[in-house]
Amino acid sequence: MTFFEKYYPLIIMGSILGAMALIFAITYACIKNKKESMGFDRHISDKEIVKRLLAYAKPYWKGFAFVLLLMVFSISYDIISPLLVGNIQGLIKGEFELRRLYLMIALYASILVVTLVCTYLQSIILQKIGQQIISNIRMDLFEHIETLSHEQLNHIPVGKLVTRVTNDTNGVSMMFTNLIVNLIKNCFVIVGVLVAMLCLNYTLTLMVLCFVPFVVFFTVIFRKFSRRAYRRVKDNTTDINTFLSENLSGIKITQFFNRENKKLEEFSDKNTKLGKSKRQQIFVFGIFRPMVYMLYIVSVLALFLIGANGALGDKEILGQVMTSSVIVSFYMYISKFFNPIQNLAEQFNWLQSAFASAEKIFTIMDMVPTVVDSEDAIELDEIKGKIEFKNVWFAYEDEEWVLKDVSFTVEAKQTVAFVGSTGSGKTTILSLICRNYDIQKGQILIDGIDIKKIKISCLRKHFGQMLQDVFLFSGTVRENILLREEGISDDEVWEACKYVNADSFIGKLNEGLDYEILERGNNFSAGQRQLLSFARTIVHKPAVMILDEATANIDTETELLIQNSLEKMMNIGTMLIVAHRLSTVQHADNIIVLSHGKIIEQGNHFELLKQKGKYYNLYTLQHQKEALLKGNIQTTAV
Repeated sequence: MTFFEKYYPLIIMGSILGAMALIFAITYACIKNKKESMGFDRHISDKEIVKRLLAYAKPYWKGFAFVLLLMVFSISYDIISPLLVGNIQGLIKGEFELRRLYLMIALYASILVVTLVCTYLQSIILQKIGQQIISNIRMDLFEHIETLSHEQLNHIPVGKLVTRVTNDTNGVSMMFTNLIVNLIKNCFVIVGVLVAMLCLNYTLTLMVLCFVPFVVFFTVIFRKFSRRAYRRVKDNTTDINTFLSENLSGIKITQFFNRENKKLEEFSDKNTKLGKSKRQQIFVFGIFRPMVYMLYIVSVLALFLIGANGALGDKEILGQVMTSSVIVSFYMYISKFFNPIQNLAEQFNWLQSAFASAEKIFTIMDMVPTVVDSEDAIELDEIKGKIEFKNVWFAYEDEEWVLKDVSFTVEAKQTVAFVGSTGSGKTTILSLICRNYDIQKGQILIDGIDIKKIKISCLRKHFGQMLQDVFLFSGTVRENILLREEGISDDEVWEACKYVNADSFIGKLNEGLDYEILERGNNFSAGQRQLLSFARTIVHKPAVMILDEATANIDTETELLIQNSLEKMMNIGTMLIVAHRLSTVQHADNIIVLSHGKIIEQGNHFELLKQKGKYYNLYTLQHQKEALLKGNIQTTAV
């Protein structure tokens, strides 16, 4: 029998492997220069990701060390069991001794029990440590998001942030609870099995090692495609979560305008993209694992051909004797050798997912807040409430100035109103005082101190804001009023509610302050939500109160109730008011009229009327509209 006839199955399989390797090499070479367009772009290296993730694992190193110790015992089954089975086979074929058979079976069973116990303990410990680490990452991420400025948050969809805090942290969770230790375990198993194989028969071991270069080559290629596939899945998952976050919040508008079908088409498109990216991910893995399995089959085939020829022909190959017990042990060792490699492939698949998730998380955490405390920022125990703008220039984008060289002074406990058409800069001024944004030129002072020299948390602690769009959180009425801090009694809460006339409807609720508010306060009217906002502000006794169109969504009857409260609130501290209803600002100490980012008039209500300028025109026009509306109502009633 010729050499070709004897080993032609191996020659055929070797040719197939070579052809597959050549195809993969050509495919990778064709796309190597198109990484960015194909989705291979890398923002953070794997080395950097591992370094940052290990920093979270460092406090739990003792737990990981104990798991590694358990792992040493748990892999003993994989190393020793093939030798025992081979010895049992040799015992049965040679001089059979029942006592030795029982001893070997007992040893086999003992090793198996120890392995199972160690594996169980390992899983429990890893789950506890992993969940603690992920909880820390999630807390750090949420805390960092809270530090981002309004400008940065305006550019990041809410759904994207939700995905980072939930989906992506869950993706990283698998890394700590399963992947890292199992990767190390499989590496130990491969090394241990390889050493045992060399000791048993180095000829057959060299035969198995011939397939290792193919495994390494396929793994390198797979790594590139897997990273790309997982990044696309993560991106499309973020897109669909962002779409859902926005459209489920605004679903009432969709229904009002009969746009359900249109939104369904948009969702279907995003859903299809996500499904396509997941299929691509499965396709990549579906090629790689069968390739590793094929290497395993070919190695078994080589074992049977080479080993059987040596054993049946009673020949030595490279000075090594081939026996039936050696072939049995090697058959099991080959399985033990390639199973970890297949597991490594699957775990590497998940590792790419974890790295893709970690990269998304760290991208958010690497965002540097644009509004931060200066190094010499100070804490203020109290603020009197004097506010000064000195030649302030501000733009949201580039040099599209919203405020142009604005200067004014608000004395402590003074009430100042800002009036002007939409886009004149009224609301912007209020945002700048609280350092929601930083100005480009000029200076803003509180009690003679530049606000950039005051810690942001301290600054905002002394401000109370009542906005047009009131946001209520899910929870009780009490929790929404005591939003900032605890230690305030129910009597103080009720006193604040009475101060703004919110007790008129809270007292009618069955649970009172314990009444549960639905998401965004949907079980309250706009006026009731605004009254709760007023109570929320008053209960914390701020030094400076900001009302930005706070009465815009309130009916005339409710507005009359609030007007009385506003007059009392003017005595509490400095008050800054933005309102289109000029009746709200008539009692202000000073009214500043803005137009295109500049101050064009200022004075009290009567002084501005005498000037007959912009304020006079606005007041006259509004007065005429109210008179006309009142006349129409009376006519309708008649």
